[in-house]
Amino acid sequence: MHEFPQVMLLLAGALAVTALARRWGLSEPLALVLAGLAVSFVPGVPDYAINPEVILVLVLPPLLYSAALTSSALGLRANLRPIGSLAVGAVLVTTVAVGFAAWALVPGMPLGPALVLGAVVAPPDAVAATSIGRRLGLPRKVMTILSGESLVNDASALTVYRVAVAGVVGAGYTLLQGVGVFVLAAAGGLVVGCAVGWAVHRLRLALADGVLESAVGLLVPFATYLLAEAIHASGVLAVVVAGLYLAQRAPSGTAARRLQDRAVWRSADTLLEAVVFALIGLQLRSVTEGVAGRLWPLVLAGLALTAAVVLVRAVWVFGTLLLPDRIARGADAAPWQHGLVVAWAGMRGVVSLAAAAAIPVLAFPNRAEVVFLAFFVTLGTLLLHGATLPWVIRWLGVRGRESYTDALAEAEAAHNAALAARGRLDALTAEAEPPAEVAEQLRRAAERRSHRAWERLGRPDADLGESPTTAYRRLRIEMLDAEREVFVRFRDEGRIDDEVLRRVLHELDLEDVMLQRD
Repeated sequence: MHEFPQVMLLLAGALAVTALARRWGLSEPLALVLAGLAVSFVPGVPDYAINPEVILVLVLPPLLYSAALTSSALGLRANLRPIGSLAVGAVLVTTVAVGFAAWALVPGMPLGPALVLGAVVAPPDAVAATSIGRRLGLPRKVMTILSGESLVNDASALTVYRVAVAGVVGAGYTLLQGVGVFVLAAAGGLVVGCAVGWAVHRLRLALADGVLESAVGLLVPFATYLLAEAIHASGVLAVVVAGLYLAQRAPSGTAARRLQDRAVWRSADTLLEAVVFALIGLQLRSVTEGVAGRLWPLVLAGLALTAAVVLVRAVWVFGTLLLPDRIARGADAAPWQHGLVVAWAGMRGVVSLAAAAAIPVLAFPNRAEVVFLAFFVTLGTLLLHGATLPWVIRWLGVRGRESYTDALAEAEAAHNAALAARGRLDALTAEAEPPAEVAEQLRRAAERRSHRAWERLGRPDADLGESPTTAYRRLRIEMLDAEREVFVRFRDEGRIDDEVLRRVLHELDLEDVMLQRD
C-alpha cells in the first residue's frame, strides 16, 4: 500500500502528458519519454525501477491482445513473408550483430552477456511508429507490416533471450537444442492460442450477454499468457493468436459486446501505453547509478550499438525484402520509399527494458553494463526515430491511397446490404403485415445508409454544398442535444429518476456515436 500513491502519481502524470500531446499534435510516445527523462532529474522523485514481472505479465499481454483484436488476419496472411522476415529473421540477425559488436566494444564483456544484450534490443516496438503512421496516413500495407511485426517479434526475441541467458548462467543449450526450444515455444504458443480462442468464443456464444462476454474478454490475455508459460510455450505468441482468432469471429457475437470491447480496450491501450513510455524515461537515474565511474565509455559504446541496430535493420529490409521483391516483380514491386519507412521505424520499447531488468542478479557477469546499454539503445532509437520519422514520411511523400477504394468497396457492400435488408423486410411483411408507416420508415433507413456510403465517393461538401446525409446528421445531432438538455433538466427538478436518465442517455448516445462516425 505504501507504493499506491507513487503508482497513482505515475498514472495521472502519464495521462496528463498524453492529453497535452494530443492537444498540441505531438507524438505521444516521444512526449512521454521526454517528460519521464525530465522528471527523473527532479530531486525527491521516487525510484520507478521497472519490475519485469509486472511488465511481462500485466502490461505486455493486454497490449498485444488489444492490438491483435484490431488487426486483420487476412492482411497479416497477405503480408506473411515480410512480417515473418522482420519478426524472426531480423531479430536473429540483430541479436548476433549487436552481440558481437558489444563484445568488441565493451572491455571485459564476455560474448554470452553480449548476445543477451543483442536479444534484449532486437525487437522493435511499433506502438510509436504506428501512432505516427496513423496520424500521417501511411499506406495500409506498411501499417500492416509494422503492426504484424510487433505482434510476433517479442515472442521470437524473448525465446532467444531465454536461451542466451541460460547459456550465461550455466544451463546452456547446444545449437540444435536452442533451435528445438525456439520451435517448441512457437508451436506451443500457436496451439494454446487457438485452443483458448476457440474455448472463449464458444463460451461467449453460450453466455449471450454483452457484459459477461466483455468481462471474460478482460481475462483472456492474462490467462492465455500464464497458461502458455506454464507449459514452457510462448505466452506472447499465444496471446496474439487468441486475439486474432477472436477478432476474426467477433461478428458472430453480440453487438453490445463489440461496442463495449472497443471502448474498454481503447481506454486500456491509452493508459498502458502512456505508463510504459513514461517509465522508459524515468529509468535514467536507476540505470546510470549502476554504472557510476564507467558512464562515458559506455555512452560511446551505446552510440555505436544504436547505430548498429539502425544499420542492421536497414540492410535487412533492403536486402531481404525490397531487392528480392524488385527482382521478382519488376515495375510492380513496392516503392523503395515504403521500404525506407519500414527500415526507419525501428524504435525499441519497454519489452527491451523489462527483459534487461529480468536478467539474474547472481551468476551473470556485466549485468549493470547490459542493463545500461539496453536502456541507451531503447532511448536512442525512440528519440532518433520518433523525432525524425514524421519528417521522413513527409519528405518521401509516402501516403496511403486507400480512402477512395475503401469508400467504393463500402458503397458496393452497403448497396448489397440494403437490398438484402429490404428483401428480408418484404418477406417479413408478407407473413405479418405491420403498419404501413413502419415498413416505409424501415425502407427509408436502409436506403439512407446505402446513400451515405455512396456520397463518400463524391466531392467534399465544401465544393458542392452540404449533402442530404450531412444535413440530416447535423440537424439530428442538434436535436439529440436538445433532448438531452430536457432530460437532464427533468432529472435536476426531480421529475425523473437518475436510473431513467441513464437509460435514456444511453439510447441517445448510441445514436449520437453512429451519426458522428465520420
